[in-house]
Amino acid sequence: MPASPTATPEHIKDVNTRYHDAAAHEYNAKWGIDFGATGQKQVRLKLSKALGGLKGRSFGDGLEIGSGTGYFSLNLLQMGTIERLTATDISPGMLDALSRTAEQLGLEAETIATEAEELPFEDESFDIVFGHAVLHHIPDLERAFGEFQRVLRPGGVIAFCGEPSRYGDRLAALPKRTALLAAPVWRRVVQARERAVPEVEQSNGHALEGEVDVHAFAPADLRRLLSATGFEDRRVGGEELLANAWGWGLRTVESTAEPESVSFGWRRFAFNSYIALQKVDTRLLEPRLPAELFYNLLVSGRKPI
Repeated sequence: MPASPTATPEHIKDVNTRYHDAAAHEYNAKWGIDFGATGQKQVRLKLSKALGGLKGRSFGDGLEIGSGTGYFSLNLLQMGTIERLTATDISPGMLDALSRTAEQLGLEAETIATEAEELPFEDESFDIVFGHAVLHHIPDLERAFGEFQRVLRPGGVIAFCGEPSRYGDRLAALPKRTALLAAPVWRRVVQARERAVPEVEQSNGHALEGEVDVHAFAPADLRRLLSATGFEDRRVGGEELLANAWGWGLRTVESTAEPESVSFGWRRFAFNSYIALQKVDTRLLEPRLPAELFYNLLVSGRKPI
């Protein structure tokens, strides 16, 4: 369940900080985050979709909002799509994990713990402000978008990917329920052991997972938000319909098993099947269907020159 409609912004931010601090040490493994060629290809594809194409374009100073463990930003940094990175998050634990990964990869990244609605940066400091699966955690989006506008240089862009759509969020409930029913049979087939302690009960942090989401978006609302905060070249698109339905089912059945008991063969099948469906979405469905039907939304805009 999402945060209560009566939850205060302070409560939402506190819950997000505590949950993400607790989740930081296993976040990459839980979500299959990759910092190699596969991860880079996925991230570049998402950013290209959000901006309507990259065509070799790169950005000097990049500011990531809600960086987490660095899935989006560190992959972009490795590819040279951004030259200098400032990574922000409300969770110090997530930023610590990002810093460790950056060091292992030989990358430089400045990290700052801050909330999106009040950024501690000078006006016109960045060429791109971006994020992945973060806007739906922010209580005051209009204030946050005003901050993105303020810290961007003229002609700079925002790009946010992986945001849940209102209709897509409802669609995701079906594969989750189906996967829970199928989980006992799946564990027998792949010879995985049932998780002794349910994931949600493994720490207080896990128990907060249902409270950290604030929004599921209607594309029209995001278009109005971009317009109200002064962005031009506004784009709101949809991404991943089949791949996300399948992915949520996979994630749900896997969450019922002890992680070390899930074989590499299964994990390889799960990943390859997800990528195959993602290609169907990208080539056939995304160009033809309205954004409202997809689970993920992509949002971008440009600051006027």
